[in-house]
Amino acid sequence: MSTTGATADPLAALGALPGVAESVESVRKAVDRVYGHRIMRRRSNEIASEAALRGARGSAALSGADWALEEVRRRTDFSTGAEARAVGAALRLSAEAGQLLSIWRQTPLRVLARLHLVAAASQEEQVGRPRQAGEVVDEPLVERQLPDAQEVSARLEGLADLIIAGTSAPALVTAAVVHGELLALRPFVSYNGLVARAAERIVLIGSGLDPKAVCPAEVGHAELGRASYLAALDGYVSGTPEGMAGWIVHCGRAVELGVRESTAVCEALQRGAA
Repeated sequence: MSTTGATADPLAALGALPGVAESVESVRKAVDRVYGHRIMRRRSNEIASEAALRGARGSAALSGADWALEEVRRRTDFSTGAEARAVGAALRLSAEAGQLLSIWRQTPLRVLARLHLVAAASQEEQVGRPRQAGEVVDEPLVERQLPDAQEVSARLEGLADLIIAGTSAPALVTAAVVHGELLALRPFVSYNGLVARAAERIVLIGSGLDPKAVCPAEVGHAELGRASYLAALDGYVSGTPEGMAGWIVHCGRAVELGVRESTAVCEALQRGAA
């Protein structure tokens, strides 16, 4: 997303695209419903923990590690094999996201670097910084042509400037742009999808839309499927009003499906308590 020649608040303009306002309102109503559930008033910490686990599972599934929820819950060793490492990375990111809320608005690039460091769980030279010219990117989901390192650096700085400046755009719009931009850029040598979805989670929580972290959009992205995810991303990358709107609406639907998942958890807990 280029900010060249943009208005003072370019993200706000995206809220006026066709279908976006309706999606924002639909997401808000869905979130309000789950927050109003009687179980949420007494057991929100349990709902948040379950949402984090299910969100991590969904994010890992999109990155090629489509494990059953109970397998993710049961396993303790995530060091052997690419799929296990992806699941472990997703779990670590889900736990870390809540610790970075206070610094996201001040230093978003530092947060992104931290997210990649946590995902990679490595001290290798390429970890925790944007990729440099000639470095190979391992991203099992997105196969689009990579922007070069110079473009990545410029666009990351532009994205950070937008976040630091603040916006009147709805949280869904900001979260979708952060998510889409990171997927389009793939700024790190690995785990870009996981980092992009964790960043979306940070925006949704930190914005106040989902302050208790009980609406895992990652669940919805996985449920909507890879093909739909990539098609919507193509729309974002196109930069057209229709494409951008389609991506934002797609992200909104993912949040709503995450809400549905946590609502089901609330209902299960309520039945168990009855």
